Amino acid sequence: MILLGLDPGLRRTGWGVIASDGNRLRHIASGTVASDPAAPIAQRLAILHDGVVAAIETYQPDEAAIEETFVNRNPASALKLGLARGVVLLAPARAGLPVAEYAANRVKKALVGAGHAQKQQIAAMINILLPDARPAGPDAADALAVAICHAHYRSTPAARLEALAGGTAGSGISDTGRHP
Repeated sequence: MILLGLDPGLRRTGWGVIASDGNRLRHIASGTVASDPAAPIAQRLAILHDGVVAAIETYQPDEAAIEETFVNRNPASALKLGLARGVVLLAPARAGLPVAEYAANRVKKALVGAGHAQKQQIAAMINILLPDARPAGPDAADALAVAICHAHYRSTPAARLEALAGGTAGSGISDTGRHP
């Protein structure tokens, strides 16, 4: 099973692709899509969308997972991040992929065992679980963490029940997949 992890952001959106075979994981690729902060918002969103579409076309994942965003105190920043998240979600949905959503604490707990793990702990676990991975920056590393989280949770009975119920925020597969 080929899984795509996504870490949405307006400046940089991280993506990571892994293969999952039972409890074995293998790194395939990872990277970052960057937008120009001086460009108009519409152009920045198009760049993010096109970059994620390119990763999907290149690596042909079977499923995708995205990190949920936390609520920001600054309404303008929260809105911009929401726009970025929307176009990043749109890319796998339009490709017909099932898309799971995970809270940041769930991603950290899946990798480290603690929901408030530090970035260094996440990076250390990525090195252990995917020894061939050399993510180019924290956004790509976070995307690999989302993919690993999805690999761990996607096959659990609770995730299947949530998926049948239409998915819930934080876990499971939402019902966005395989529809034209």
